[in-house]
Amino acid sequence: MIELVDVSRTVTSGAGPLTILHPTSFRIESGQTVAITGPSGSGKSTLLGLLAGLDSPSTGRVVIDGVNITALGEEGLAKLRGEKIGIVFQFFHLIPSLTALENVLVPMELAGLADARSRAAALLHDVGLTGRGHHYPSQLSGGEQQRVAIARALANDPPILLADEPTGNLDSGTGHQVVDLLLSVNRTQGRTLVLVTHDRELAAMADEVIALRDGRVESRTARG
Repeated sequence: MIELVDVSRTVTSGAGPLTILHPTSFRIESGQTVAITGPSGSGKSTLLGLLAGLDSPSTGRVVIDGVNITALGEEGLAKLRGEKIGIVFQFFHLIPSLTALENVLVPMELAGLADARSRAAALLHDVGLTGRGHHYPSQLSGGEQQRVAIARALANDPPILLADEPTGNLDSGTGHQVVDLLLSVNRTQGRTLVLVTHDRELAAMADEVIALRDGRVESRTARG
């Protein structure tokens, strides 16, 4: 379960304080798929960064599985992300000097997991990349790189998966494959999935859509 309580984010700009996200409260139940939508500059990626503990709120608190992550230090946040949160970025953020298999291995090696190499190979198989583990990111298509990124995000078996514009850098056909993969992970494994997206078709597949505008929640729409 994810809960935001009066969470806001204000930064300092040349013209003075700039509020990117106004006080916002909502909760996401375990196993839900939630799409966060809105125009550029509406605060979508900022909100996702706060959920991931990558940014600190100016006010309020973010609670994940009963833990107020706002009160954690960097070490505590890193531990929580390693155990509970997988993140998929629009631009993949793979390490170019590592192969696909090695990229998936990184979080498991950091966590000291046993049998990491065979699990990494199994994850690559699950995302349709059997036989591609020895390739470097530069040798993979955009869709293949994003699938490696998804395998990496799943490496430590996190209950929560956050994805920031996961199809934004892909053509529509490849984007649909990535969407199907993410939704399959949610539905077959019961992971909570939170997606930031401009794609209305993708948003329509979510259990709930949270629409932002000018740093405020404009609407919440549940499917069905």
